[in-house]
Amino acid sequence: MTAIPDAAADALDAHDAFEPIGDEPDDGRYRLETTVFDTVVTATPAEGERDAEFSLTVTLPTLDEAVDGETVAPVVEDGWFETLERRLEDVFTVAHTSTHDDPALERGPRDVTVDLEYLAWDAMTGVEDAKSLIEYVEGTFAQGIVPGYDYRGPAATLLESAQQNAQNATEEGGGMPM
Repeated sequence: MTAIPDAAADALDAHDAFEPIGDEPDDGRYRLETTVFDTVVTATPAEGERDAEFSLTVTLPTLDEAVDGETVAPVVEDGWFETLERRLEDVFTVAHTSTHDDPALERGPRDVTVDLEYLAWDAMTGVEDAKSLIEYVEGTFAQGIVPGYDYRGPAATLLESAQQNAQNATEEGGGMPM
């Protein structure tokens, strides 16, 4: 594994939402603490004038894995995944970078892996993009939660958080969020 560029490591270490992964301090892998999903952020030296090439991996449960106590029909699972793929085509609209690969999704029996790769002109912007991109993936997953099922794990956490936020908004006199 190529060592993470110093500027990227410094930017990730300085950002309060990221923490190193692994036992070795120089492992070069970080995770975003503000999401319910497993994430891995790494960076490698970039060619030319750019600071780093960032790689992000976000692991999401499949719909069937997120549902508690029943099996999701294959047609519903397939439709859910196809919608997730289409929505994530726009993931880089929230990033500063304009140099990136298309999102890569891999669907397994229990989880979906989303891989995002992009170049950053400077490390701090690359780190901010990493946070925005991972949060976009999380929000896209949340939008795809199908009503009528009971959920567990990260999906249940997202639903509980949304319900709590709606309740707090109502109690503060803001009305229901739109």
